[in-house]
Amino acid sequence: MSFFDKIFGGKSETPDQKSFWKKIETEEDLAKAIESSYHQRIAIFKHSTGCFISRTVLKNFEKEVEHSGPSVELYYLDLLAHRAISNKIAADLGIRHESPQLIVIENGKPIKSSSHEDISLSQIV
Repeated sequence: MSFFDKIFGGKSETPDQKSFWKKIETEEDLAKAIESSYHQRIAIFKHSTGCFISRTVLKNFEKEVEHSGPSVELYYLDLLAHRAISNKIAADLGIRHESPQLIVIENGKPIKSSSHEDISLSQIV
């Protein structure tokens, strides 16, 4: 692992290694996530895998979750791999696209949205 990977997070530290993430990779995954929001609050983290800022925010958020435990179902969307799904989220929920972005959903409706340095576990509760 290079010096920069140690500081900023290398490819070996990807969100799919974190057990609390549920991935959104298809429209069906998104529909299931929204359906889950009718039973409990959910949060979708939209992450640009090629962006240093997004990677830093993601790592900080994951540290918060690991220290306190997730209080909601957490979903992860790789924006570069699934841009069409990100666009669908923006259109269906009426939320302007940002990256990184955390969208909290309850009963099928967004109740909070934050991006960049405003993303924290406190946005969920």
